[in-house]
Amino acid sequence: MPKAFVTVRHGYEAGPELARAVFAFSREKLAPYKRIRRLQFSDLPKTISGKIRRVELRRHEMECEAEPARLPGEFWEEDFPDLC
Repeated sequence: MPKAFVTVRHGYEAGPELARAVFAFSREKLAPYKRIRRLQFSDLPKTISGKIRRVELRRHEMECEAEPARLPGEFWEEDFPDLC
């Protein structure tokens, strides 16, 4: 299931309104098979040179699959039925 990890810039607040805007943007701009279905607001793990450590993100997702609980700051496309 496509999931986006989002880091919020200064001046913006992570919440349902921002998640709705991101889902609406992806629905408008992306093909249905590319569209994100899950959204996680968090700080991204990075290397010393500033690259995103995708291995850590994948490992964290694998650990979370064992317990299908929603994390804080995580939103699902189903949370916004008016977009569907």
